[in-house]
Amino acid sequence: MALRREPTARQVRLAAELRRLRDAAGLTAREAAALLGVSSAQISQIEAGLTGVSEKRLRRLAANYACTDEAFVDALVAMATDRTRGWWEEYRGLLPTPFLDLSELEHHATFLSEVQFLYIPGPLQTENYARAIFSDRIPQLPSEDIELRVRHRMQRKVILEGPAPTPYEAVIHEAALQLRVSDRAASRAQLAHLLEVSEADHVTVRVLPFDLDNFGGSWTAMMLAGGAVPKLDTAVRDAPHAAAFVDSEAQLGVLRTLLHRVRDVSLDPNRSRDVIQKLANEL
Repeated sequence: MALRREPTARQVRLAAELRRLRDAAGLTAREAAALLGVSSAQISQIEAGLTGVSEKRLRRLAANYACTDEAFVDALVAMATDRTRGWWEEYRGLLPTPFLDLSELEHHATFLSEVQFLYIPGPLQTENYARAIFSDRIPQLPSEDIELRVRHRMQRKVILEGPAPTPYEAVIHEAALQLRVSDRAASRAQLAHLLEVSEADHVTVRVLPFDLDNFGGSWTAMMLAGGAVPKLDTAVRDAPHAAAFVDSEAQLGVLRTLLHRVRDVSLDPNRSRDVIQKLANEL
C-alpha cells in the first residue's frame, strides 16, 4: 500500500491516539509489531498517519494495549474505516490543507462551541463579510484566491443546515459586533444574518459585553469540536499561518475551562439578541 503524502488532521489524530495507547501500555513499537506479526516500520507508519489500519488490526492493538474502553475503541474503528469524501475535497490543491481539515472536523463533530473576540465566527459570516476579511490580508491575495476562500467559507454553513444540523454555540465579544470590516451596509447585513441564524433551535449565540470586570485572562479565540466520545474532542485555535489543532488531554482541559468561564459571564441568548438588534439599529 502506498504511503500517504499528506495525511489529513483526522488521520493524524487517529494515529496519535494509537500511539498514546501504546505508550500507556508501556510497549515499544517493536513489541507492538511483534504482537501483530508486522514490522516495527509498519507500526511507525500507522502511528504517523502515513498508512491506514484495518478494523481487525486496530481491535487487536487495542486489546494488546489493555484498552477496555469499548466506546473509545469503536470510535477509533469508525475513524479508521471512514471513507468519506466530503464537499471540501473539491478544494484540495486549491486551498491550504488546514481549510480542508477544518471542514472535515466540522463535518464529523457531534457539537461545535466557538469563542471569538474580533470577528464573527466563520459559519455565521455573510458573503460580503467573509470577502472583506480575506481581502484585508497583507500581501493581498489574488482575486481568484479570495473568491475560493469565500466560496469555501459559505459552504461551511452546511453544518447548520439540512435535516440533521450540528448543535452550534458561538460566544461573540461585543467588539466583534461593532468592528466594521467593510461598510455600514455590510455590517448591518451581517448583524441581521446573525439575528436570523440565532433563531434556529440548534444554534445558540451569546454576546460577551464590554462591561465585564476581572476578565483579563480569558482572551482565547477557539472552537471546540465534539468527538464521538469526549476523549476525541478537538480544539482549534488561530495560529499565525493556519489553524492549530489541539488534542492533548491537558490542553483540552485548559481550553474547556476557558470556554466554560467565557460562557458563564456571557449574556443569555435573549439578551444577546437584544444587544445585536440595538447595534444593528444604530448603524
